[in-house]
Amino acid sequence: MASDEEINLLIIVVDVNPIWWGQQALAQSVFTLSKCIDAVMVMGNSHLFMSRSSKLAIIASHINESRFLYPGKHWKDGDLLGDSANDFLESTCSGSKDGKYELLSIANDIVMEDIKDLMTKSQMKAHHTETLLAGSLAKALCYIHRMNKELKAVQEIKSRILVIKAAEDSALQYMNFMNVIFAAQKQNVLIDACVLDAESGLLQQACDITGGIYLKVPQMTSLLQYLLWVFLPDPEQRTQLILPPPVHVDYRAACFCHRNLIEIGYVCSVCLSIFCNFSPICTTCETAFKISLPPVMKSKKKKLKPTL
Repeated sequence: MASDEEINLLIIVVDVNPIWWGQQALAQSVFTLSKCIDAVMVMGNSHLFMSRSSKLAIIASHINESRFLYPGKHWKDGDLLGDSANDFLESTCSGSKDGKYELLSIANDIVMEDIKDLMTKSQMKAHHTETLLAGSLAKALCYIHRMNKELKAVQEIKSRILVIKAAEDSALQYMNFMNVIFAAQKQNVLIDACVLDAESGLLQQACDITGGIYLKVPQMTSLLQYLLWVFLPDPEQRTQLILPPPVHVDYRAACFCHRNLIEIGYVCSVCLSIFCNFSPICTTCETAFKISLPPVMKSKKKKLKPTL
């Protein structure tokens, strides 16, 4: 358990890609976006109740934008009418709603309304179907930096990010994603990844570099169990638990020309861009390379034999 003098900040980034979740609905999957958000809210509420110094933030990662669900425009001073879960208990001891604490129930309803607003007002673009995951992680790091700047003089802060990934990786975000990973490593921010569908090589690298846990959920309907078992405990508590074994990390890089994962390629010596095929001019920084060609051997003329 975290001490009262130390703030434990958890930021949950949820992939709400409408195309992927729409395909789940068309396939008549039992696991829907609303159930995923319900599991996220249970995870968030459990984190708040773990300690008086626990802090929470939730970010929805869409194909058009990244939006704060908690804290957001409905919250007062960045938190829900209080500083911690104990404040919630004190303010709600006078009554409850269907067996739930009233303020936490209101928080869950407002988060669901923000999700509906984000999904209904977003405009779909045919050429842009990737989740803005790199931007969401960058926004989470900016929030952590602001919290450190405001509260570090008073209390120490331990921050971590949990990514709940649904759609496939986007090679177009490779450079932005890697920049975010190394920025998190420099700030000592741990990144965990809970993958619902296809394996994510980028998140495998993020978890391995920052010291987090990468887990592909065997059954999406059991998401809440895995969130509470694997990702709710902080890094100190994880050393005392039996957790899933680490996975093999795919450290292949994506080329800048075709966005394919490659093992051997060409690297620009100026901007470090990676290409699968040789090019005399870097398409990223437009640097022209001097090509040293092997010396051309002059062919000796054959002497003609005299004819009799």
